[in-house]
Amino acid sequence: MPASAAGATGTGFITTALAAPVSAAEAALRPLSFADFAGQPKTVERLKVMVGAAKRRGEALNHILLSGPPGLGKTTLAFILGHELGRNVRVTSGPVVEKAGDLAGLLTNLEEGDILFIDEIHRIPKTVEEYLYSAMEDFRLDIMIDQGPNARSVRLSIPKFTLIGATTRSGLLTAPLRSRFTLNTRLDYYDRATLEGIVRRSCGLLKVDIDEGGAKEIATRARGTPRIANNLVNFCRDYASEKANGKITQPVAAAALELLEIDAAGLDEMDKRVLRLMAENYKGGPVGLGTIAIAVGEEADTLEEVHEPFLIQEGYLARTAQGRVLTAKGYHAIGLKAATSDQQTLL
Repeated sequence: MPASAAGATGTGFITTALAAPVSAAEAALRPLSFADFAGQPKTVERLKVMVGAAKRRGEALNHILLSGPPGLGKTTLAFILGHELGRNVRVTSGPVVEKAGDLAGLLTNLEEGDILFIDEIHRIPKTVEEYLYSAMEDFRLDIMIDQGPNARSVRLSIPKFTLIGATTRSGLLTAPLRSRFTLNTRLDYYDRATLEGIVRRSCGLLKVDIDEGGAKEIATRARGTPRIANNLVNFCRDYASEKANGKITQPVAAAALELLEIDAAGLDEMDKRVLRLMAENYKGGPVGLGTIAIAVGEEADTLEEVHEPFLIQEGYLARTAQGRVLTAKGYHAIGLKAATSDQQTLL
C-alpha cells in the first residue's frame, strides 16, 4: 500500500511500504543525512564514497547489501541514500515478494536511478531470486507467460535502479545473489557513548527534558541498539510524565526500565529465562537452540535473531559444535555460581 514519507520525515522521496509500516514516532527520529547519522563509521565512509562517485558520474548507485542484527540502522541508511541522491526509495520485504509477477510489478514502476530496498532479502523465494540476477546485472526481466504449450517468455526492460538488500542472516543468502552486490557491509552494535548521543538527539526532537544521568542509564540498557534506545526513550518519557514531573533523570530512567524488567546490563525477561533455563535444567549446556525455544515458549528464529546475538557478543552464552553453553558471566547474571569447572573448558 503506497504511503508518502514526506510528511513524516520532511523529505521529498517516496516510500512504497509493502512491508509492515514504520511508526510515525520511529520515522520522526530517523536521521535524514549522513551528518545526522551516528555510529557505523566504516559503513558510512564506504557509502559516502559510493554516493559521491555516483553523483559525479550521473549514474545510478551500485547495488548494496547491508547485514547485521535488527535495529542498527539498515532501513535508515537506505532512506539516507535516497535523500543524499535525491532519488525515490521504495520499500518491500523478502516474504512479500512471493512470485515473479510481484517483483516485476515493483521493478517496472521504478524510475531511472530509484532505490528499491528489500528488507530480509534472504527470505525471497529462490524461484523469484533468480529473476533478480538479470535485473541487477542487465536491467531486464524475462517473465514466463501462460503454461504448457502456450507458455512464452516476455523480456521487459527496466530502468537502471539500485537494489539495497538488508538481512539479519547473511549466511542464508545464496552465493550468486551475494556476489551481485558491489558493496557488502555489516552493521555492528553501538558503543554506549554513541547511544548516549542518540538518546539525547531523540529527546531533543521529542522535546523531552533529560539530564546526563538519564541519557547514560537508557544507553546502558539499550543493548547496543538505536531502535531499542528510542523505544526506551519513549517509555521513559511516558513514565516521567506520569511519575516525575516530565524530567528523565537517572533514578527516573532506572525505575522506568525496572518496570519493563530490563536490568542494568540490558538483559530483559526473555534473556534471563533462557539463561536460567540453561543453568537449572541443563547444567549450563551444551543444549540445542530448538530445545531452548520449546522450553521458553518462543520461536527459535526469534531467539537466534533477536536475543542470542546480544547474549553471545556480551559473553553470556557461547556456541559450540554440541550446542549453546552458558558462560561464567551468564551464571553471574542470574545470581548463580557455575555448576562445574568442566563447563568452562568448552569455552
